[in-house]
Amino acid sequence: MSEAFDKLKAMLAEKGTLTDEEIANAVKEHGEMTAEENTWLSAEIHEKKRSDETTVTMDQYLEAMKTLDSAAEGSDEYKKAEEIVNKFESGG
Repeated sequence: MSEAFDKLKAMLAEKGTLTDEEIANAVKEHGEMTAEENTWLSAEIHEKKRSDETTVTMDQYLEAMKTLDSAAEGSDEYKKAEEIVNKFESGG
């Protein structure tokens, strides 16, 4: 494994994400990574982003639907419930 890869892997584990600038700086400072290392790093960053997104459960969806029926349209409560419903219905 390259030194840049080891450094970036440790940073990813610590921070949970990496910016393009952090990657570029590590490569500049420690040398190039192999294609496999680049692929692995990109996949891990993507996976961490996906796992950080919250999934809406059926219970949350049903509760949000009740809120949409009872809350005043345009209120904060209504908007939050609408976001939950939209996310659930779009597969989130």
